[in-house]
Amino acid sequence: MSEHTYTNKLIHEKSPYLFQHAHNPVDWYPWGSEAFEKARSEDKMLFVSIGYATCHWCHVMERESFEDPDLAEYLNNHFVPVKVDREERPGLKKIHMDALHALGQQGGWPLNMFVTPEGKPVTGGTYFPPKPMYGRKSFGELLRIFGF
Repeated sequence: MSEHTYTNKLIHEKSPYLFQHAHNPVDWYPWGSEAFEKARSEDKMLFVSIGYATCHWCHVMERESFEDPDLAEYLNNHFVPVKVDREERPGLKKIHMDALHALGQQGGWPLNMFVTPEGKPVTGGTYFPPKPMYGRKSFGELLRIFGF
């Protein structure tokens, strides 16, 4: 049995996708009232990441960003991170994908959204790279823009 440095609230989830993220240094919350109550009480936005177990770019972003202790610390201190399995929550998948399209962006997986404590999507995107590339900001830059 291996020892894990980090364990978050996803450790109790039944979804294989959510459970895959249970040992990220990101303090992931499952979608629910606890995450929104924390966001309201701490006056923070939520960072909502929606994906599925066999999503290639979801795993890439996990490896490059969600397992990075420095990025995780910033994310944990400035946001309430929420992980969603699109297979478990198709309604949430649709709402956030529609919001992304309304913001003039193309959808894909993972679907990452910055959301107010009232549940209103502000902006988002799909895969955010760890370093700026192809005219796109890095994940860390985006966190610093929205983590005021």
